[in-house]
Amino acid sequence: MPNPRTSAPRRQTPSTAAAGATGSSGSGGWGARAGVLAASGIAVLVVLAGIVIIATRSGDDPRPAGTATAKAAHVHGLGIDPQDGALYAGTHYGLFRLAEGVAATRVADRVQDFMGFTVVGSSHYLASGHPGEGQGGPSSLGLIESTDGGRTWQSLSLAGRADFHALEARHGRVYGLNSLTGEFLVSQDRQTWDTRSTIPMVDFAVSPDDPDVLLATTEQGLARSDDGGRTFQPVPSAPLLQLVSWAEDGTIVGAAPDGTLHASTDDGRTWQRRGSLGAAPHALIATSGSEVFAAVDGAILASADGGRTFDVRHRE
Repeated sequence: MPNPRTSAPRRQTPSTAAAGATGSSGSGGWGARAGVLAASGIAVLVVLAGIVIIATRSGDDPRPAGTATAKAAHVHGLGIDPQDGALYAGTHYGLFRLAEGVAATRVADRVQDFMGFTVVGSSHYLASGHPGEGQGGPSSLGLIESTDGGRTWQSLSLAGRADFHALEARHGRVYGLNSLTGEFLVSQDRQTWDTRSTIPMVDFAVSPDDPDVLLATTEQGLARSDDGGRTFQPVPSAPLLQLVSWAEDGTIVGAAPDGTLHASTDDGRTWQRRGSLGAAPHALIATSGSEVFAAVDGAILASADGGRTFDVRHRE
């Protein structure tokens, strides 16, 4: 694995991006594997002694996204559309609208695997993933975009070359974790991409105040970058987290592999234990210090008190 501190960033375009897949081990799971994170000149072994953590950034399902179910199952990403305040979930079986108090509805009845789903703005979404049964195109969709609330989608870049298991749009940039290569990528125009580093992260979050400050979850603990994802250093005071979200008000919320919620209000320097999801997390988003949404196996949960308690928004 290239050393993120010494390897030069590589600029990618849709025609020149690396196409050599390495399987899902780059970012899709937390199995017992070894790797090295370059951090302040110290090599940190990527091993949790005696612990095997099951992958659940809701990685790729080997089954195609078929047409037999309309359930909001196998959730990959969550987002709130400011247009109507509704919660949306990108799943293995399509994009679902999960407004409070009403049944989940699949947008445009489109059956497709939406990985890395994220909301950019009103009715404006980005995602990645795989085509549904009977749909054409490459097996990995690269970066796709909808500007009409998920009813239609257009390919933007890296089709056939990237499967983004995590995406975030902030500061006029798009940040993505390509599970095919393990590369952390950044784009300012959604067409060309800079490869910033390759570290075994599972999830990441971008500071709302600084486009170059990021947090990444890894097997050996939380890591922080102050140079846009080119290098990362361990955050020794942080709990072991699997998923992380950085709200607009500066609150950071993270979910541990067992579903325990932790929060920080000082850029990750100190952490407080909150509540529990009761199961391993599949997706997580904090929209503020009080509003948190999460997906676990069989349910989508909502909290109005910063993750201390949760109500069921949707159950399969």
